[in-house]
Amino acid sequence: MELKRDRIDNFNTKPILVNNIGKTFIIAWKESTQELEEYLHKQGFDCEVIRQEDKQENKNFSRSYLCMINHSRAWQRAIEQNQPTLIVEADFVPVLGFGQLPLPYNPHHQDIGIAWLYTCASQLYSISKSGYAQGYSTAAVAYIINSNSAKYLLEMTAQIKNNVSPNNYCTWDSDIDKFLRAKKLKNYLPFRNYGEHGGLPNPEHHRQGLSKTHRADVLYGKLAFCPLYASGKFGKYLTYLSVRLYGRLKGIARLLTGKFLRWRVIKGSSVPFWLISFSVRRHLSMHL
Repeated sequence: MELKRDRIDNFNTKPILVNNIGKTFIIAWKESTQELEEYLHKQGFDCEVIRQEDKQENKNFSRSYLCMINHSRAWQRAIEQNQPTLIVEADFVPVLGFGQLPLPYNPHHQDIGIAWLYTCASQLYSISKSGYAQGYSTAAVAYIINSNSAKYLLEMTAQIKNNVSPNNYCTWDSDIDKFLRAKKLKNYLPFRNYGEHGGLPNPEHHRQGLSKTHRADVLYGKLAFCPLYASGKFGKYLTYLSVRLYGRLKGIARLLTGKFLRWRVIKGSSVPFWLISFSVRRHLSMHL
């Protein structure tokens, strides 16, 4: 059932993030996670870093495949949790007030798959009566899962391991939505991003003909600390502004060209106005 009344961005009635998360795992390789850990601890999150295992047998594995393995270690731990699990990568930079932002799904529902807090190439599918948006995203920079969806993600990992060589580029994060929806679970998009992908360009993505970088289209507010990409030769502030402007313009372009909200979705909706309203208001933020 879709939205009959506009309550999409109501901070007063929705449960907040920090009160609905059990454990937080930071996925890392060799990156420093100190600043991210300190900020999340101050926000009230119980954090633990899961670092990629440096094994001899893994030395020829693709970076994407190794990343999947590291996330799957967090998924294994998420099965043991009584509350939902927050998983963020080491280069995630939260916005100020991160823990007090609204949970992007109804915590009382049993059919939760994944809730992205950072989106990439996102698409809006529908909006629930309570104002929660279902949709698609790729990139596992920041997201929430529960013990049930974690089991299915491990099942997805097992299938990928059987069909994809570990030396090859692996698009596992692009398959999450399709796999969980096939299990009758619902996946959720935030009204705006809860933070930014602060990492440097990934050469492996570029070799596959993909964009070297992906940035948030729109943020809930100012970032809590300076992202790594802002250490450019033109100075931190100017580099940050140029990157964030690129992210905003790309997001608006996706909206105007029907990539965020596709025509067939509008046409098939019983309340198309609310889908359009959500999509337009999402991109009207005053924050870069």
